[in-house]
Amino acid sequence: MDTEQIISMQNICKSYKMGQEELKVLKNVDFSVNKGEFTAILGPSGSGKSTLMNIIGCMDTFDSGSYSLNGIPIQQSKERELTKIRNHEIGFIFQNYHLIPTYTVMQNIIMPLLMRGENRKSAEKQCYEVVEMLGLSERLHHKPSELSGGQRQRVAIARALCSKPSLLLADEPTGALDQNSGTEVLRLFTKLHEMGNTIVMITHDLNVAKWAQRTVHIVDGEVFENIVN
Repeated sequence: MDTEQIISMQNICKSYKMGQEELKVLKNVDFSVNKGEFTAILGPSGSGKSTLMNIIGCMDTFDSGSYSLNGIPIQQSKERELTKIRNHEIGFIFQNYHLIPTYTVMQNIIMPLLMRGENRKSAEKQCYEVVEMLGLSERLHHKPSELSGGQRQRVAIARALCSKPSLLLADEPTGALDQNSGTEVLRLFTKLHEMGNTIVMITHDLNVAKWAQRTVHIVDGEVFENIVN
């Protein structure tokens, strides 16, 4: 098995100022994910999981510790470099999809590729490859409002996959879906994992976490021993 680490975190601490008080959100977090793993970060509201996700996704800074993403030392990266890392290394999948309502499915999917300088022909070719796998070929010219919740989430997954990222980072990906649509999306994550994708999924739901290869628990800003599902 390939044991190359995509995520390597040591002693990550993060605090926020609340008036005169300091709120410690993450406390000496050690966390790693190997290439090809499907890991769930499970924790209740207020546990620190959203802050940890934002740090993993290079959307927030940390106070101390070290973080390497696919061999890149994040704590040494400037904002311009972090933008490039977010665009190239991470495919984001959000609970509420974050699709542009006035864009078609294809326009939503290829937008990140165009933003990083790829030509339209190349971007559309990559889009066709991904949507065929996800069963969205008939929906390419629809707007998000014409899709079901499950279809919108598949569009969001297609957009994330198109960039061929090192890491798929999913924030409560079934949170806005009914049970059947949620199960469909989780089956898709299983398929993507079997294809070799590295996935980190943030969730508060134990039943969702069980779909992952392993589960990491976060409580009061502390990460507990990994559990294999």
